[in-house]
Amino acid sequence: MSRQLINEYRAELDRLRAVSGSRRESVLREAFKDLLKRWGRQQDLQFVPEHDIVTAQKNRIYVDGALLHALRVPFGYWEAKDADDDLDAEMAAKFRKGYPNDNIIFSDDHTAVLVQDGHEQMRVAMDDTDALLPLLTRFFAHERQEIADFNKAVKQFAADLPAVLEALRTIIAEKRKASKDFAKAEAAFLKHAQDAINPAVSADDVQEMLIQHILTEDIFAKVFDNPDFHRQNNIASELYKLEDKLFARGEKSTLLRALAPYYSGIAATAAVIQSHSEKQGFLKGLYENFYKVYNPKAADKLGVVYTPGEIVRFMIRSADWLCEKHFGKNLIDRGVEILDPATGTGTFIVELLESFRGHGDKLRHKYKEELHANEIAILPYYVANLNIEATYQAITGQFAEFENLCLVDTLDNVDALGIHAGHQFDLLGSLTDQNIERIKRQNRRKISVIIGNPPYNANQQNENDNNKNRTYAHIDKRIKDTYIKASTAQKTKVYDMYARFYRWASDRLGDEGVVAFVTNRSFIDSRTFDGFRKCVSKDFTHVHVIDLGGDYKEPGISGASNVFGIGTGVAIAFLIKTRKKEKNTTIRYLAAPNVVAEDKLSWLSHARFEDHAWSVMSPNSEGSWTDNRSPFPNNFLAIANKAVKSTRLSP
Repeated sequence: MSRQLINEYRAELDRLRAVSGSRRESVLREAFKDLLKRWGRQQDLQFVPEHDIVTAQKNRIYVDGALLHALRVPFGYWEAKDADDDLDAEMAAKFRKGYPNDNIIFSDDHTAVLVQDGHEQMRVAMDDTDALLPLLTRFFAHERQEIADFNKAVKQFAADLPAVLEALRTIIAEKRKASKDFAKAEAAFLKHAQDAINPAVSADDVQEMLIQHILTEDIFAKVFDNPDFHRQNNIASELYKLEDKLFARGEKSTLLRALAPYYSGIAATAAVIQSHSEKQGFLKGLYENFYKVYNPKAADKLGVVYTPGEIVRFMIRSADWLCEKHFGKNLIDRGVEILDPATGTGTFIVELLESFRGHGDKLRHKYKEELHANEIAILPYYVANLNIEATYQAITGQFAEFENLCLVDTLDNVDALGIHAGHQFDLLGSLTDQNIERIKRQNRRKISVIIGNPPYNANQQNENDNNKNRTYAHIDKRIKDTYIKASTAQKTKVYDMYARFYRWASDRLGDEGVVAFVTNRSFIDSRTFDGFRKCVSKDFTHVHVIDLGGDYKEPGISGASNVFGIGTGVAIAFLIKTRKKEKNTTIRYLAAPNVVAEDKLSWLSHARFEDHAWSVMSPNSEGSWTDNRSPFPNNFLAIANKAVKSTRLSP
């Protein structure tokens, strides 16, 4: 199969040369990239073109291609040069800049050079199939022992964790009864959590926080190689105090012995990751892996899946461009308040901070005053807190607590809604006096940009799990009074979580601003969402939709093209509200290429919002934005509708 892939590469290269008449790097790049991509796919490696790395010298570099493991851990790299370049001189220059030298191929039109562990291993002619095959075989056979050990440990982790969780809960219950000192410390921490996070935090929440802390405390120190940083976090420092009273000498290490290979694998794997951005990707993958094993029902209900960096960066670039175009300001500017209402591990805030590199005082002000994030679940809140603070420290060289992260269910935070001009009420009515200042401070702010990846699901994956999404009285009433009232379709799926977040964000935004969400794509053409589309057309001045496809019913490559690896199609929407309302809302639509997910993500990584030819959509009376309209217009008799079942048509 490998030889066949090389033969296909040679044939494709000949075709490209014949059509283009060129022998330059750009021609070679496409053919060799496809070869690496196809070969890597056989080994569950993802090819990322123009992969960015922040070097040890703090320089941001872009390798022509990187192959990454599922957890975004780098496997190998590729750099292409022109045939007229001095390949050895180019390699030396790249290594001086900090390019990785553990497993990288340099190639020009004539020669391929494999460098592994800092030493040149092979140099072959590109047109010699018999020589190129062993070079690529050796490149793809390169595996650090720590990666193999980690993959093995991950499987064992899923098997061992349930027993460890049961033992931890038993130990805590027994300690609570036997030790007044521990019970007192636990009550003190509960008070601290209610004061510092949310007054709704319960004793059960505290127990789960402690368990999650015990299971994950070493991960952050090992990933970021900074043990002291973890203890600086306001919540972590208190959890350490509580943990010290829980375990007698040696009890903790004995209990967690079953998970030792998992932690060792994390430490060894994290040690081979060079850049902070790659560490972020690794941590996100770890979180998703951990949470789905730790609490699968919550993972299903909360839609736990991290957002690929290509999507996040595209959304940030696009929101920045739209703010400048419509409001004359960029995201970094003062007065542009940004909120991620479902932050998960803090991906969007982390990437926003990365995009603000080099802005000095503006970045510090933005971090302290104008970046806001909410999270509902304890573990991701905790991860996001550490993740964001670690990123800020990596960029500025200074630790600063991120005081604008709130542990709160955004959809419950409704008393900040209702006045579109940006005036807010106090939070949660009668609970205001007890509530934490972070949420109150956020609610006093006039939010300019709401950006993120809200949960998608309307129901759980397994209908027998008794794990339905809860109701939200205020938001569901708003949906009923708006989206459903304007609809002529079946109603229940409009209570999908992402529709709730659109409703919340539409109400929370000030009199001008941008909502940018990546969600389920059904709002584009589903009959159920006709009322949603009508309301969005009234509430906003401009609507831009990037249809990423990937629905399981899609013809051709279908699910392989889904950027989240799920069966539900995905879309990115940008909704812009301006003070001056146009006569008709402008709705623009752009379909991403129907290619496999990695190519779609590559397309997004290079896409510039302003460079594409958008289709201008004209909504019809049914609220449809696309040509995929219902074949049964509203004036047809609905044979299954009880209200019209006995109606007779006039002769």
